[in-house]
Amino acid sequence: MARNLALDTLKIHIADPRLASLELRVRVQRALRQLILDGMLAPGYRLPATRTLSQSLGLSRDTVETAYAQLQLDGYIQRRKGSGSFVSDKIGPSLLGTRGRKSNLPAAPLRPRARAPAALSSRGADLLAGGGVCDQQVVKAFATGLPETRTFPMAVWERLQRQASKDHRASVLLHGDPQGAEPLRQAIADYLNLERGAKATADQVLVLTSTRQALFMCAQVLVDAGQPILMEDPGYFGARKAFEMAQLQIVPVPVDEKGVRTDRLRVDRSGANTIYVTPSHQYPTGVTMALERRLELTAWAAQRQGWIIEDDYDSQFHYEGLPTACVQGLDTFQRTIYLGTFSKSLYPGLRMGYMVLPHELVKPMSHARSILDGHTPQIAQLTLARFMEAGHFGAHIRSMRKIYAARREAMAHAVQRHLSGIVTAHLPPGGLQMPCLLTEGRSELDTIRQAARVGIELPGLSRLYARPPSRGGWLLGFAALTPHEIETAIQRLAEALA
Repeated sequence: MARNLALDTLKIHIADPRLASLELRVRVQRALRQLILDGMLAPGYRLPATRTLSQSLGLSRDTVETAYAQLQLDGYIQRRKGSGSFVSDKIGPSLLGTRGRKSNLPAAPLRPRARAPAALSSRGADLLAGGGVCDQQVVKAFATGLPETRTFPMAVWERLQRQASKDHRASVLLHGDPQGAEPLRQAIADYLNLERGAKATADQVLVLTSTRQALFMCAQVLVDAGQPILMEDPGYFGARKAFEMAQLQIVPVPVDEKGVRTDRLRVDRSGANTIYVTPSHQYPTGVTMALERRLELTAWAAQRQGWIIEDDYDSQFHYEGLPTACVQGLDTFQRTIYLGTFSKSLYPGLRMGYMVLPHELVKPMSHARSILDGHTPQIAQLTLARFMEAGHFGAHIRSMRKIYAARREAMAHAVQRHLSGIVTAHLPPGGLQMPCLLTEGRSELDTIRQAARVGIELPGLSRLYARPPSRGGWLLGFAALTPHEIETAIQRLAEALA
């Protein structure tokens, strides 16, 4: 340690603020270890005696002795009675990237070499190239799918959570059933049968962390890699990413004012036997699938011996009349997999969704879930079950429906007042976001860039299409913003685009 370079570097490492919470002996040990790993202290290098180093560092000898002892125990140094302490010969050039020379002097610091590209599988390379899904982590205009969370009844939730913890005690600390807690599965089945016209029993429900997990499981269990799957066009970005991750071939099926074009299914020659749809509130157009098409869809699945993945992501929030009953309740052939989520009806941090499965899929899907992540945390499930059983869930939905209806109107009026020459808003019958189409000659990409300059992230519509649409546009989320926040944000956007 005679060289000033090594001693000064050691002092810098010991003073590293990231190690400030550690004891001095641990800081010395980690600092010396880092010098060895960095090649500053080469294999075979003789370390100074503990007394000498303690005096140089201004520390007690016991502190340095304890650090040396731990380095010896971890295999970084060798201590020979009567000879001293040496950097271990077993830490050779193949581990450190050094030139492998032995010396009584520290090795010169290595110049960093350019890193080779990460060795990824073909699936990993596709994921890297395609990018992930970015969920909005703060309330910000105009995030899609983000509900109002500032008025959530936290006091009620916390009380029910304490009750569940008291009643179930240590059992909630153990692993849970991969299919989900029975009280919650029963509460979900009861709610869907009453409110969505479903035909579900508790043993058909599988509790998950999210809709995206459900989609990934469907892709893995129902369709082989490289095989086709049908999907609405335009459609949910997260679904497309889940299917791409499973290496499926996505075959787009166009959507019109009555929902997915079932006539295209009859002439489809791709060989696909599974389709992903959002019939109650098509994402992102907002249209509702007509009854005759729902029945045609179930007949198609029965004929193909295939499956319908019905994503009912925000059907609780319908503002014009009653929502149409779900396809699962109409499907006499039992070919429909119903997906639901509490991330939009309650709050996204809950990370809880569910599937209602045909009986023959319950066991394979439960096995797949057990492999993925085991189970959903039990205390959250039991709390949610009580929240639903006591009527709080229904009351919360009714309250939010009124709030969101008012915010939908505020968004429509603000767009009309400030952006009438730029976009045309389509008032959706339900949901948490409003599609807006740009006028002829307006570039979607340009408007997104202009909005970004004033801190507004515009969710573009084009990325939701398999084939570029004739007109670009935006999908503006309104549920998480107050009417005043909507008005202010729209005004700021109008000024940026003027």
